[in-house]
Amino acid sequence: MRAAVLGCGTMGAVHAKSYAKLKNVELVGVCDVEKDEADRLADGYGTTAYSRFEDLLSGGRPDVVSICLPTSLHCTYTVMAAEAGVHVICEKPVSSTAKEAEMMDVVCRSNKVHLFIAHVGRFFPAYIDVARQIAAGVIGKPGVAHASRIGPHPGLMKNWYNDERHSGGVIMDLMIHDIDYMRSVLGEVRSVYAQRRTLPHLDYAWVTLRFEQGTIANLEGMWGYPGLFQTAMEFAGDRGILHANSEKAKSVVIRQDGGVGRMSRTGTDDRTHTPIVLRKSPEFETAYERELSHFIQCIQFGDQPKITFQDACNASRIARAALHSAYSGDSVNMKGFEEKEGAFR
Repeated sequence: MRAAVLGCGTMGAVHAKSYAKLKNVELVGVCDVEKDEADRLADGYGTTAYSRFEDLLSGGRPDVVSICLPTSLHCTYTVMAAEAGVHVICEKPVSSTAKEAEMMDVVCRSNKVHLFIAHVGRFFPAYIDVARQIAAGVIGKPGVAHASRIGPHPGLMKNWYNDERHSGGVIMDLMIHDIDYMRSVLGEVRSVYAQRRTLPHLDYAWVTLRFEQGTIANLEGMWGYPGLFQTAMEFAGDRGILHANSEKAKSVVIRQDGGVGRMSRTGTDDRTHTPIVLRKSPEFETAYERELSHFIQCIQFGDQPKITFQDACNASRIARAALHSAYSGDSVNMKGFEEKEGAFR
């Protein structure tokens, strides 16, 4: 499978690195209007750099392309790739509007190419395990859920994040991971209420989702946290609670005896010991590698993806409802919102 990457920023670099590690996948090119970034990424993975997408399509002849561009450009380049007969893996969120999402879907279908939206959150081990435990009924019926996703402001590295027309802000670009995940675990959303505060290099949002089955989920998202990126989630049910926190994940602990000497007659230990060694738990395959490998297999064997295109559209719709609520100060009924927006199905 010949793969290419469009957009050589943070996510483009992640996709390129992941493709380079996948078996039976050849990274045939990377593309960015900033040629220096494309050259730097291409040099790192032994591939060809392009500054025009048309040249990447004709010169690289990819079977699949990862679109890692600002959200406002997703539709344009998905359509270009589809009309060239190239399968598309597009970074989340799917698009800026429901009409753009519909166009992306229609064009890809008419050109018989696959279109996947990269909601990588569902491929992280902790999230997979929590979803499995909830489905198995370990905590009974979930009543309340919390999720937090906070980190530095990406606008400090890439200016387009500071323009909400391109990025959608912290709700559409970052919190959408937890919106998609909560919907995948808890079902359809009945109503949305959001509060948001923005300052230069700070974007904070608190969103409450009420689900059709009764559960309430509170989601926190923040750009501008003065520390490392981190996530956390908690589900409370009528039979127990599940926690997951990226900052509190247990590491592998290795205790080595390696003592020299022996116990004294008085019972004291005069042996010398090697210190306890702490390591981060190894991950042989990253979530991004699992995600892209899964999408590649779906192309090769015609399998249904874990995250459907409709899932991605639903997550974007809920995010848009949250933005509307934050601006208006009112709770948003999703059924009424869908009718008003002309929901794409």
